[in-house]
Amino acid sequence: MTYAFHLLSHSRKLRNASNLLHHEPALLVRCFSGDAQPSINRNRDMWKTGFHDHESSARNSVSELAPNFTKLSFGIQKRNISMATMKKGSISGSLFNGEISRSSQVLSRRCYASASELPPHQEIGMPSLSPTMTEGNIARWLKKEGDKVSPGEVLCEVETDKATVEMECMEEGYLAKIICGDGAKEIKVGEVIAITVEDEGDISKFKDYQPSASEPSAPTAKETSAPPPPKKEAVGEPAREGEPKVSKPSAPPSSGDRIFASPLARKLAEEKNVPISSIKGTGPEGLIVKGDIDDYLASGVKEVSAPSKAKVATDAALDYTDIPVSQIRKVTASRLLLSKQTIPHYYLTVDTCVDKLMSLRAKLNSLQEASGGARISLNDLVIKAVALALRKVPECNSSWTNDYIRQYHNVNINVAVQTDNGLFVPVIRDADKKGLSTIGDEVKQLAKKAKENSLKPQDYEGGTFTVSNLGGPFGVKQFCAIINPPQSGILAVGSAERRVIPGSGAEEFKFASFMAVTLSCDHRVIDGAIGAEWLKAFKGYIENPESMLL
Repeated sequence: MTYAFHLLSHSRKLRNASNLLHHEPALLVRCFSGDAQPSINRNRDMWKTGFHDHESSARNSVSELAPNFTKLSFGIQKRNISMATMKKGSISGSLFNGEISRSSQVLSRRCYASASELPPHQEIGMPSLSPTMTEGNIARWLKKEGDKVSPGEVLCEVETDKATVEMECMEEGYLAKIICGDGAKEIKVGEVIAITVEDEGDISKFKDYQPSASEPSAPTAKETSAPPPPKKEAVGEPAREGEPKVSKPSAPPSSGDRIFASPLARKLAEEKNVPISSIKGTGPEGLIVKGDIDDYLASGVKEVSAPSKAKVATDAALDYTDIPVSQIRKVTASRLLLSKQTIPHYYLTVDTCVDKLMSLRAKLNSLQEASGGARISLNDLVIKAVALALRKVPECNSSWTNDYIRQYHNVNINVAVQTDNGLFVPVIRDADKKGLSTIGDEVKQLAKKAKENSLKPQDYEGGTFTVSNLGGPFGVKQFCAIINPPQSGILAVGSAERRVIPGSGAEEFKFASFMAVTLSCDHRVIDGAIGAEWLKAFKGYIENPESMLL
């Protein structure tokens, strides 16, 4: 529609029709659809009766330009311009069917083609199934090519950066082509993974279909506004016969300059260890292309890609294995790096006596065994104490934004779970309102799903505070954890150990069990005194566990 209004606003013949067409978008839809007729006079019955003054001039002008509209329509269709794009959490309307649809998963693009090309079809792209997802893997397809699909049916299972999620179909049709099969890895969000059609007879036409390469991104406003260089600068000196064409290194650009290069050229430069800033592009507007990298390497610059002798000797002496990095590890690494670089961490550590807590746990487990319930772990009691302390000191149950501090009314505790695929943090929602038995059951179920890589987004999103326990399972005495953004705190729980402490008499001693815990705080949200107040409340619940029942 943007092309249509741009054309109408700059056409002398349609100046008198602009007001009419602004109030009647159906006319533009007919002009830009594949069924556009040589004349728009047939569509007079679609016009409203309130514009008789403009009807004659507009009809004549549009009739003269209708063939151009049809050509432009086919041009747009050939470039696969999306007329109805569905994104996660957004609502988009289709001008062709008049419907408004909502999609929470599938990113699709409907393509309208001319008679000389493929029939109308829908390109299904890799969806964004989590806030931090940039690429995903296809675990397996539950539908095969030729199958009929309906809204709500599961097409395939997608391995995201956090879990394996089912991708549902949003429209009725037939699965004509699977672009990325079972086990496909590192598929970018938005990249085409399948094709669907409305008519079963069109399935065979997509047997050898390959998605078109993505077009270069549109230039920025600064680039489009810049005047083109003079022709005398664009015309270079003709190459001499027999002299190879070599892109000579130019002075490296300043830190503020942007280097323009094609994706293939960047990939080749990275593989060959070529400093791309040293290449002078020969493409349009100085764009660095693959040929420039090849010419640079062919010019005899061997020292760039050749490793140093010291590195060769070191690699030859080492015996190692390169382990592929999973999606969850990539995202965890980037988020923790961002957290450590941008969040001002500080740490508070206290020792808590857990003798009474251990005694209460033993009594509760005896009751659980008598009633056939599951045993309660020390970590379950810690989660309950954390939740009650957050309810008592709500300033620690908050997140930082640039304009305000968001204080949550729900106490949702993320619990760190280590698996073979990486670190997961499933969430226990409203932990302050749940009993110990319920918390224990949920922790066991979520930990099992995490190890099976079957967590759903609702299983790990929405946490307000995190607990990481390396004491019970691993015997770690004390450690400092990194805050899980956008949260402002995380509690690192160490192991309980027996210590000798002074008794009531001058030379009397007794034994007691102490557990070290360290609170990592975001100083933008939690001041030192507030963090100390929260630790005091937590310690009170641990050392007097009966108070958690009040």
